[in-house]
Parts: sequence; structure tokens; C-alpha cells
Amino acid sequence: MLILCDRKMPETAKVKLAAYGEIEEFATGGITYEAISGHPDIFFCPTPAGLIIAPNLPDKYFKLLKKKHIQYSIGQLPVSFQYPDSARYNTLVTKKFIIQNPAISDKSIQNLNPNQEMIKVRQGYIRCNLLALPNGSFITSDFGIEKSLRAKNIETLFVGPACIKLDGFEHGFFGGACGIYGNSLFLCGSLTYFKEPELIREFAEKAGVKIIELYDGPPVDIGTIMFLKG
Repeated sequence: MLILCDRKMPETAKVKLAAYGEIEEFATGGITYEAISGHPDIFFCPTPAGLIIAPNLPDKYFKLLKKKHIQYSIGQLPVSFQYPDSARYNTLVTKKFIIQNPAISDKSIQNLNPNQEMIKVRQGYIRCNLLALPNGSFITSDFGIEKSLRAKNIETLFVGPACIKLDGFEHGFFGGACGIYGNSLFLCGSLTYFKEPELIREFAEKAGVKIIELYDGPPVDIGTIMFLKG
């Protein structure tokens, strides 16, 4: 199991996460703005039909994926500094849905997953703001995404993001502070910093998910913890 995480993840969190697989500390330079330069969800879009990656992902990661026998497709558009070019691959795809802003998201995502129902949202950074749970419910830190999902009668929990740290910004987002593997939800931080910790825990338990807090400090948006299998 290859686990991608921002190299700026707190060291204590990396140590705990390393018990679950081989960690690769992700970082880029000169491609997009510093706060998200090490965020896997800016360059990688996991989908049921396969992993899609930005064409200008640094070469060392192409070599790593090949070494680990991880299959991938290359998207059409590069990641860049300015939004929306920084959000081309930040779509969330499940077995049932593609949740995206279609004016922004790279076309290869929908092309590779033609059978999912599209839920259109105005937010460009979808995966940063949204976490899909195994039972088909979602947790989000964006009111617009929450509204779009609830309009489809999809069970959705809104979580205020004020406590989530992201360098250079007032706050980060819930999806970006988390990762899902199997029935485990990995949180880069402690639930105690949220206004609604018990609500989050209960919602996760209802979905059959156990929350693993990777360290005791405030949650950090590290651009999604990604678990990739060869």
C-alpha cells in the first residue's frame, strides 16, 4: 500500500500513519501556489475506473507509480498557479456519482467514468471540501456542496472548517484533512477541535467507519491522504 501525504504533515501524524503502509511525502515546486503544492488531491484524482493524474506531475512520481505497479491515466490539462487551473483534478468520483464543477474539472475524469450521475456544484475544490463514506453518505465543509447533495436526497453532514489549519489561509477544509481506506477514516488532527466532535463521530459510526486521529493537535488540511494500491 502506497500512502501519499503532504510532506508538511506533522511528523507525529506521519509516524502513526506509517503503520498502515509505505508513506511517500508528496511535494512539488514551481507548479502551483505554495499552500497546496504538496497536496495530492491537486494532482491525483482516484476514480472507480482508475487513477487520473495531471500531465505535469513531477517525473519522480511517474517513476514511483510505475515502480509500485499502480495503473493510471494522464489527464488533458496541466495544473497551474491560478484558479481554476489549480483545481482541474480536485473532483470526487464514487461508484454512483461524479461531483464536480464541469466548467473546471478535466474532461478526462468524466470520459473515464461515463456511467456515473453528475452532480454539478459551483465549488472548484470539491475533494478538498468533501469526504465520501462507504455507505454512500458524505461529510462536507462547503454549504453549496451540501445543498447540491441534499437536493438529491443524499445523507450529508456539514462540518464547520474554522479549526482546520492551512498555511496562508484563514482555514482549510474537512476533506483535505482526511483520508479514507476501507472502513477507516484517517484524520490529520484531533476531533476535539471541532464544534461538533460527537456529531462527526456518530455520523461516521452510522456509516460503519472508525475514525483514526493521527495526532493530538488541531486538524491540518494536507490535501487528502491518498491510499494507492498496485
